[in-house]
Amino acid sequence: MFNDIGPLELVTLIVLAVLVFGPDKLPKLIQDVTRTIRKIREFSEGAKQDIRQELGPEFKDFEFEDLNPKTFIRKQLDNDDLGLKEIRNGFDLKKEMAEVTDAVHSRDSESSASSSGSSGSSGGSIDMTKKPENPRDERPPFDADAT
Repeated sequence: MFNDIGPLELVTLIVLAVLVFGPDKLPKLIQDVTRTIRKIREFSEGAKQDIRQELGPEFKDFEFEDLNPKTFIRKQLDNDDLGLKEIRNGFDLKKEMAEVTDAVHSRDSESSASSSGSSGSSGGSIDMTKKPENPRDERPPFDADAT
């Protein structure tokens, strides 16, 4: 929760707490806050236990952390039954990106050579260069009623 607070910010918060509440009331305030946090944790643990008891034995492996979508997906992807670990370990992103880059660069050189020799693409290759929609790059007419 407070992972992004640096040491300077922490010192600033402590100084502000001392200035706002005073050095006499601050220890009592800290005790009250910790007691409240402890009660909230006990209440939530009791609620979790009640829910687990009400669900019955068929949900004995149920974890509330699984309700978080990130945790659920991570747990499902780590499952060995699907064989995704082998796919993930066998996939080399740098190699794949290099192959795609090489393919794009060779296609560009082929398409420029074929377009200079003929008016269209030949051999079923696809020209992936971006062409402007309007040959003269004119702006479309303004329609006052459309706005």
